[in-house]
Amino acid sequence: MVQIRTASSDDVALLAALNHIVHDLHKRHRPDLFVDSPEPDDVEAFFRSQIADPSVTVLLADGAEGKALGYALARVKNRPGSSLTHSDVIMSVDQIAVAPDAARAGVGTALLEAVREVGRAAGCRRLVTDVWYFNESAREFYQAAGFSPMNMLLDQQL
Repeated sequence: MVQIRTASSDDVALLAALNHIVHDLHKRHRPDLFVDSPEPDDVEAFFRSQIADPSVTVLLADGAEGKALGYALARVKNRPGSSLTHSDVIMSVDQIAVAPDAARAGVGTALLEAVREVGRAAGCRRLVTDVWYFNESAREFYQAAGFSPMNMLLDQQL
């Protein structure tokens, strides 16, 4: 059974260790953007700062005997309105990472549902995420979870 809990500063080493799941995929496909081997202290500092940010929620998925199965990092974003657009409050999923031995066992779905609950409680109207084009399994996961494409960010080297 998967238990979802809010991460604390005591969890930063664990989060940093789990982060390689996401980071390794990103650096393999976009070495121009992602450093080869991030310093563990720097990754821990990143998670410490995210946990301290009141707009950010970091969730951990624990399995049997408290084994960490994955995490989600999401943030509330307030988008001011303009003469052309409505103001909006959204929940943005920045990262979901699931340990390979827990893949396709409902961990990502449980994390995503917990993010939805946090967003609803914060008054968010929508849940959004962006996915790297090369990450086909993430695209499939989010589409199966009810997400649909909203826009496309294009990239070109200069």
